[in-house]
Amino acid sequence: MRIDGTGRIIPGVGRGTGHASRSGEAFRPEAPATQARAQQTSMTAASTGIDALLALQAVDDATTGRRKAVKRANLLLDALEEIRADLLGGRVNEGRLNRAVALLGQAKGAIEPELEALVADIELRVRVELAKLGRYPPL
Repeated sequence: MRIDGTGRIIPGVGRGTGHASRSGEAFRPEAPATQARAQQTSMTAASTGIDALLALQAVDDATTGRRKAVKRANLLLDALEEIRADLLGGRVNEGRLNRAVALLGQAKGAIEPELEALVADIELRVRVELAKLGRYPPL
């Protein structure tokens, strides 16, 4: 079928003059082996891309240690704030003390010296508050 202009349709006239268009033979897809090979190639390429993304996520960048240290320092400050609120209320919650001890027990990463000193000061303050309440976490 050929569309000529804006309103005229001429049936039976095709582009090619090959044998297939004259005999009425329909389009024949490629052999199944070729299709399976193409699908396998695309699946391999997709899984390679995913593997590369996962590998990149597993690698720590330069800011990961800093980010973790800042998060840990904020959690320690939150624990101090909760202990202070409990002290003002007259009763200290054991769960909050245990949380502060657990935060002190977390591993420290290698970070820049200024940030490390700041986190050490926060840890010292948490240890002092815990010692006042009879808790002595290991160093």
